[in-house]
Amino acid sequence: MTEPKPFDTLADAAERYGRASLDNYAQVRNVAESVQAGFCRYLSGGEKVCVYLVPPEGAWSPQPYQSGAFSVSGTGFLPLDPISFGLAVRVSRTGDWLRLVLSCAKMGPEMEIAIQNGGQFALTLPASPEQLQQLFDVLFGHLTAWFVQQADLYENGEYGGRSIGFDFLHSPNGDSVPVV
Repeated sequence: MTEPKPFDTLADAAERYGRASLDNYAQVRNVAESVQAGFCRYLSGGEKVCVYLVPPEGAWSPQPYQSGAFSVSGTGFLPLDPISFGLAVRVSRTGDWLRLVLSCAKMGPEMEIAIQNGGQFALTLPASPEQLQQLFDVLFGHLTAWFVQQADLYENGEYGGRSIGFDFLHSPNGDSVPVV
């Protein structure tokens, strides 16, 4: 039997990396889609769409972005790294939305989710409805605490800031708006 050529060894390693990066993306996307749909039901009981997957950076509007909602979108080569995505969350009755950014890293059988300027949460894969419910409680608490804290600061003679890192957007009709 002949010894494999260096190129064959390199190609095998690259193919293994490619399979792992596709698996990583599929796992993160599955979690993201579960979070988007479930968090919307958590907030509104499913009466109205109130959470969309949006890009984690740059321009956005409350509408579905499909694969464009992930930090690896448009990169060509799919890196084997943590993947971020944004959640556009409706936060008012008058059409105000904010973007909450989550970063996911698969660590063995778990998916570690870091909330931008917030805490971390780990899900065992596949995520159970109970684990997702706990994550929704964490996301809800994170968002609500920010608004309460900012109002408390104002009432005590201080102004808060946008230190939590939310991007706000207003949609007059309260629904999705075109991308600008």
